[in-house]
Amino acid sequence: MRTEQYQWLPETGWLPPFRGGLGPAAQVVFLFGDLEAVQACHSLEMARNAYPDAHILGCTTGGEIQGPRVSDGSVVLTAVAFDSTRVAVGRAPIPHVDASFQAGVQFAQSFNPDGLRHVFLLSDGLAVNSSDLVEGVNSALPPGVTASGGFAADSLKFQATHVWCDGPPTRSSVVGLGLYGDRLRVGLAATAGWDTFGLDRLITKSRKNVLYEFDGRSALALYQQYLSVVATNLTSSGLHYPLGLRVGKVEDRVLRTILSTNESEQSITFAGNVPEGSYARLMRGNIEHLIDAAAEAATTSARALNGVASQLAVLVSCCGRRPVLNQRIEEEVEAAGEALDEHTTLTGFYSYGEIAHLGGGPAQLHNETMTVLTLAEI
Repeated sequence: MRTEQYQWLPETGWLPPFRGGLGPAAQVVFLFGDLEAVQACHSLEMARNAYPDAHILGCTTGGEIQGPRVSDGSVVLTAVAFDSTRVAVGRAPIPHVDASFQAGVQFAQSFNPDGLRHVFLLSDGLAVNSSDLVEGVNSALPPGVTASGGFAADSLKFQATHVWCDGPPTRSSVVGLGLYGDRLRVGLAATAGWDTFGLDRLITKSRKNVLYEFDGRSALALYQQYLSVVATNLTSSGLHYPLGLRVGKVEDRVLRTILSTNESEQSITFAGNVPEGSYARLMRGNIEHLIDAAAEAATTSARALNGVASQLAVLVSCCGRRPVLNQRIEEEVEAAGEALDEHTTLTGFYSYGEIAHLGGGPAQLHNETMTVLTLAEI
């Protein structure tokens, strides 16, 4: 596997100067960035001209990752030439939010199942029910095929997100890459690092991603009891206090970010489904624990390569981690990179939702989590 990377910033242009040295050998170009930046530097057109045989895949973000650095308002480009891995792309429209599950099914079915090892997907991050989309993908993928990826962001503006796959930016779509080949090794892990507080509560009333009651009591009232003044504006402060849904073992939690509240209904809307009958606990951030979790995710992902050194890592972390880590945001990326082989190429982005499994099993939707996909060829 060979890779090359470039970054564009308004004040510097392309660094290093853009040459596209892999040329026709490149099969995949990961291109993540701010929409205005992507359009200003004509990056999609440049990538198509430089890598005529490559699939060009990417999305808008809440921050771009390249190497150990996090940037905003930039474009990061990683071209990949595999030695023996075959690639294909798939896509599906998301005509409306209630069609998210079927869009996931259609997307997964767009890949030839013979020899398929892994699917990396990117979706509109707003015009979708993220949980339903992931469940649809899971229902249609062949047994043993893993999935990862994330949901496009727009720097916490919550106005419009875009994805692209061999074409211009589009909304209301899911796109992705299928990886094939016996010599490909795939590692995948997701770790959050948030601390729990309070007791596990039974979700007794919910509808999709809207939570009404814990233990027969108003969900909003419970947040107000535990968080006091902070709960008066959960839409902004809620990024610091996600909800942890118990999945399997007690210590396994899938996090959900607060999007909005409704005083008249006494309800809270989250960035993923919160099913009735689930147990959940409030969470809060600890900077050191979040950074340690990023390293743990990378370590676990690399371990799944069974002794083969990682060559490429795609990091998808949540926009909701950024306000907590603040100026130390790059430390979680550095920690992940240090846990991988020193020659590993790092790329990725900050998202409105992450996709990875927890200790095997089907893929899960995560919020407030660092996910690490590692690839290597033998």
